[in-house]
Amino acid sequence: MFSNIGVPGLILILVVALVIFGPNKLPEIGRAFGKSIREFKKATDGLADDIREEFKEDIKEVKEGKVDIRK
Repeated sequence: MFSNIGVPGLILILVVALVIFGPNKLPEIGRAFGKSIREFKKATDGLADDIREEFKEDIKEVKEGKVDIRK
């Protein structure tokens, strides 16, 4: 998503944010953004772990012969 934004683009975004929000509000916004990103990553990691666990259970059943996959 942000792969094509270079250093000049990031500087421009920072300057615009500084003008819009001011220097006092900017650290607070940065903290909130970082916290949101962390929570999003935790949620996606949790979903990925659930999916991996489901696959492990399915693979275990197939290996034990409980499920016939040749249908």
